[in-house]
Amino acid sequence: MKDTVRKSCEQLIRCRDQVRQVFPWDGGLIQLTCAGIYVMKDRNVDESLLEQSKRLLKEKLGIFSNFRGTARSPIAAMLAVTGNPERTLDNGIAVYERLKKEFWGSAYLPLAAMVIAQLAEPFAYEEVAGRTRRIYERMKTEHPFLTSGEDSAFCALSALSDRPDDELISDMEACYGLLKPEFFSGNAVQSLAHVLSLCEGTPKEKCGRTMELFRKLKEAGRKFGTEYELPALGIFAMTDVDSGQIVQEMLEIDSWLSEQKGFGMLGSINRKQRLMYAGMLAQKEHIQAGGLQLAADRTASAVGQTALDGTVPLAMQTTISAVSLVVAQEAAMCAAIAASTAAAAASSSSSS
Repeated sequence: MKDTVRKSCEQLIRCRDQVRQVFPWDGGLIQLTCAGIYVMKDRNVDESLLEQSKRLLKEKLGIFSNFRGTARSPIAAMLAVTGNPERTLDNGIAVYERLKKEFWGSAYLPLAAMVIAQLAEPFAYEEVAGRTRRIYERMKTEHPFLTSGEDSAFCALSALSDRPDDELISDMEACYGLLKPEFFSGNAVQSLAHVLSLCEGTPKEKCGRTMELFRKLKEAGRKFGTEYELPALGIFAMTDVDSGQIVQEMLEIDSWLSEQKGFGMLGSINRKQRLMYAGMLAQKEHIQAGGLQLAADRTASAVGQTALDGTVPLAMQTTISAVSLVVAQEAAMCAAIAASTAAAAASSSSSS
């Protein structure tokens, strides 16, 4: 394992343990999701900022707010990594209020709001919120029984692209048609198709790379999750290196993680969830080096994107890797947050 990859793995463990100090009653998968947010942003946990983010959610939002639902802790981590939790939350709430005009409230709508708040300028919130709804409606027309509130975050990512709606939906539908025979869950396939529509290449090429990675992992004895984990597979498959290399790196990371506390047979996450994080850590190594086949040159220059952590506005960036890094991270983390919140909701439901 490369030293840089090992350091990221060790950072994930360290961040998880620090997050546990702030959110001791959360499940292990939720704590790991928060840690992943820090690692993907190359940040270390500042427990005081995370505590401040936790407190701000309580002070600024009512107890029944979706911001304080199953995704509360990941949202707090998203606030904290910016270094300015209060401003970030205020922007997130402003986006959320606009989105509520377009959507019924759900546990996933705050996640969509946070994606937009981190990647778009305030003057563009109204425009992006409206486009998020239009893309959602187009998806729902195609798949009325599959499309639900959990798709809103991926719709927000699409709304930050300047690809025409027709082009996005056509790409999604072509990918869905190619992938649906391969997997049981139509909902997971739709999310995967949504992620792939953000990437360069023809639907046939993108789906082919995705299935190649899935099969090679299975042949190596690691079956990738086919539910909420599936969208992340698409981003991993778009890494601009040979799939055999990605598989080897994922296996190395997965094996290393399996020996760490909380990741083994008696750990709080299952093998499929662990493999997803192995993929995220492998992905991080490559996209930081510019190796991702993402449609970055089309990403949201029209809406004046900027990151709240002080990075250069995306509309002013010229390197594909810089834009790819942001969007790929957000897509992968949306998948991870969806997986963790779904697991938390299922656990809560079974215990009630």
